[in-house]
Amino acid sequence: MPILDSILGEIDFELPTTLKVLERVPQEHLAWTPHPKSMTLGKLAWHIAAIPTRVLMMLREGEFDLTTAGPTPMPEDVSEFPGALRRHMDELRAHLRTMDDAALKAPLTLRAGTKVVNQIPKIGVVRSILLNHTYHHRGQLAVYLRLLDVPVPAIYGVSADENPFR
Repeated sequence: MPILDSILGEIDFELPTTLKVLERVPQEHLAWTPHPKSMTLGKLAWHIAAIPTRVLMMLREGEFDLTTAGPTPMPEDVSEFPGALRRHMDELRAHLRTMDDAALKAPLTLRAGTKVVNQIPKIGVVRSILLNHTYHHRGQLAVYLRLLDVPVPAIYGVSADENPFR
């Protein structure tokens, strides 16, 4: 079985849940943050929506410079976040389907200017940055929603707000 099959299956399984969480982000609280060191709700939600675009760029270029990686422009209307994530993920999936196992095992270089920070296989970037990184931030976003008293969708199993067994 090609390496990519399980990754594409995981994307198909997890994307609807991530979209549900993004759909709950309230427009009136985009500037809210739970702590001065935390991202705002809007920046966090947009970061999640933009992760596939960043990963696509990394895979295409074969390297990524952490010192020049600026944020992608955030839409003003939160209703654009889920659609953007869908489009970004569709573009990334299309690119991934062009890659065979050898291409996925090829190294990707992470830099900080001229300094090489790490070299990892491209499939490692997909696993760690696209998938794990997204799940991490999706969990943060769910906590933000809870703190704002926005109903949290079921992510794995049930949530306190979505439980069909009650």
